[in-house]
Amino acid sequence: MTQIPFSLAWTSGAGHKKIYDLHQIYGDIVRVAPNELSFGYPEAWEDVMGHRKRGQAENGKDPDFWRGNDIYTLVGSDRERHSRLRKILSHGFSAQAMMEQQPVFQRYVNTMMKKLREVSSGGQSVEMTQWLNWATFDMAGDLIFGESFDCLEKAQYHPWVKLLYKHIEGFAVSTALIRYPFADTIIKLMTPKHVAQDIKAHSDFTKAQVGKRMAYENPRPDFMESMIRAYEKGVNHAELLANAHNLITGGSETTATTLAGTIYLLGTHRPILTKLYVEIKERFQSEEDIDLLSVQKLEYMFAVLHEGLRVYPAVPAAIPRKTSEAGMIGNHYVPANTIVSIWPWPMFHNPKFFKDAESFVPERWLGDPKYEDDKRVAVQPFSVGPRNCIGKNLAYAEMRLILAKLIWNFDIDIDPRSEEWLEKNTAFLLWEKPDLWVRLTPRSDL
Repeated sequence: MTQIPFSLAWTSGAGHKKIYDLHQIYGDIVRVAPNELSFGYPEAWEDVMGHRKRGQAENGKDPDFWRGNDIYTLVGSDRERHSRLRKILSHGFSAQAMMEQQPVFQRYVNTMMKKLREVSSGGQSVEMTQWLNWATFDMAGDLIFGESFDCLEKAQYHPWVKLLYKHIEGFAVSTALIRYPFADTIIKLMTPKHVAQDIKAHSDFTKAQVGKRMAYENPRPDFMESMIRAYEKGVNHAELLANAHNLITGGSETTATTLAGTIYLLGTHRPILTKLYVEIKERFQSEEDIDLLSVQKLEYMFAVLHEGLRVYPAVPAAIPRKTSEAGMIGNHYVPANTIVSIWPWPMFHNPKFFKDAESFVPERWLGDPKYEDDKRVAVQPFSVGPRNCIGKNLAYAEMRLILAKLIWNFDIDIDPRSEEWLEKNTAFLLWEKPDLWVRLTPRSDL
């Protein structure tokens, strides 16, 4: 068996569908590369990613996948570093911190609504993926660097943000090459000079912004405050820089992607959009009542977002782990140093686990007896175990806030140019999204 078929699938933009096909043919566990197993059954989340039993070693992050500065981040670090960083960062993601951060979120979401009213006046369609990206990156920039990227105000991408989207496919190629001999040399030779310059400029900007944030004299209720307080005692400079970058990208791109997918699904399922609008109107007397706390009471909204994440998970591909010792994963013996992975999209779409797996049905999360046999535990878009997403609760609150205010203000129709938007997405580790054109009609009953 050779690595080449897996590499080709990974870089094709349709690797998630290839892995889906393999699981449909060969079952719950598939050898997808010479030393890599894909686990495609619901309990695999706990078996592979979950807390280990006493005496069992963690299935750690695959060190080949996480290289360079990634080893200093919460997501790419070893067990000891991860435990230390998570303890420090957790303060910025607490319920108390979220309430203290509320004015920041409200300011940017309100700006987004104001700008959308301006650009949609006259009935012209709006390209929503960029507006969602601009809003989420502006919020993240404020809460990490201490200042916005000003994407919303300028209605354009900041160069730092633009670069992230520019090289999604290139990142897929480099991660595909890491399994081969002399990978570092090959990647270096293949990287064009202008890309290397882009990466350096990106890094230099991060260093400058973190330096400015560290110089603030007064404490600030953001994600960086606890790390800065721990600087040189529990956090070194490399960790500070790497996690600032990681928190912005991880907390922005995936949120914007989930909202884009959900907006498309709502726009193509009018009865669900209407039902969600009714819930929002019955819950709130005015737009000012919509905040990070109150949106958590929107049960149908949660079902809509969770179903959106099932149909269109923000991270469709696997983030691999590696066994540190031989042992059992579920009922199967797996040798030491084996790469083990779970691909979200193939599992979330498996008809063995979900009735009407290709349909968008929020009611499956609300006790509809038609879907009582669904394996709901299969859907873990934020992962599980000690390395699950630290920002899960905040992400749900932020998405509910943006979506609630959007639907409060506008009716949503999909422009004919984007009727097949979902099918035109290509998947690497993240989605490479086409433009999502929508018509936003101001609500007449406001």
